[in-house]
Amino acid sequence: MKVLLVEDEPNVGSFIKQGLEEQSYLVDYAFDGMIGKQLALQNQYDLIILDIILPQINGIELCKIIRENNASIPIMMLTALSSTDDIVTGLDVGADDYLTKPFKFKELLARTRALVRRQSNNQHNAVIYTIADLELNTVSKTVKRSGQLIRLTSREYFLLHFFMRNKGVLLSRAEIAENVWEDVFEAGSNIIDVYVNYLRNKIDKNHSPKLIHTVVGMGYILREEV
Repeated sequence: MKVLLVEDEPNVGSFIKQGLEEQSYLVDYAFDGMIGKQLALQNQYDLIILDIILPQINGIELCKIIRENNASIPIMMLTALSSTDDIVTGLDVGADDYLTKPFKFKELLARTRALVRRQSNNQHNAVIYTIADLELNTVSKTVKRSGQLIRLTSREYFLLHFFMRNKGVLLSRAEIAENVWEDVFEAGSNIIDVYVNYLRNKIDKNHSPKLIHTVVGMGYILREEV
C-alpha cells in the first residue's frame, strides 16, 4: 500500500513515515503543500495523510485540489486544530477522517487500515443503488437524481452510501457514526446532523418525493415518502 504524507514538522513526519514503513507501507513524504500537490496529482496512492497548517498551500486547500481530481482516494487530516468547526471544515472539503495532535501511533495506524480497507471493499463490491429517481454508482462514485449529476463531498458520499445500503432501515446516530465516521463522538456533537442536512439540501431540496426522514429521538431513515 502506498501512502502520501504531507507534514511540515520534521519530527512528526519522520515518526509517522518510519512507523508506517515498519508496517510495510510505502511512504512518500512532502514537507509543504506545494510538493504535496505535485506528488498527489502525479502519482497513485492508497491513502493521503494531510496536516492542515502547511507552508505554500494549506491542508484545506490541498484537500480541495485533490478532491477535484480524485473523488475516491481516502484522505486523513492530521492537525492540532480540534474544535468542532475545524473538524466540520476538514470533513466538508472532502476528508474521510480527522485525527488531532497529539495522537498515539497505534490509533493512526488503526485509522489508516480502516480507510484503506473501506476503499478496497468499495472497489470489490461495486454496485448501483437506487431509490425513487436517486441513483448512486459505487464504481464511478457518482450520484444522480432525475438523471442530473449531484456533486457530493467525500463524507456526504459515504453517508449517502450507508443510507442507500440500508434504505427503509431506521439508523441511529451511533450506527451512523460507527459505520461512516468510524469514530466515537463526544456527547453533544452535532456533526452527523450537520451532514444529514448538507445531504438533504443536495438530494431532497427541489425534488419529490423527499427521501431522508427524521424519526425524532431515534435517528434517520431513507425511504420514499408515503
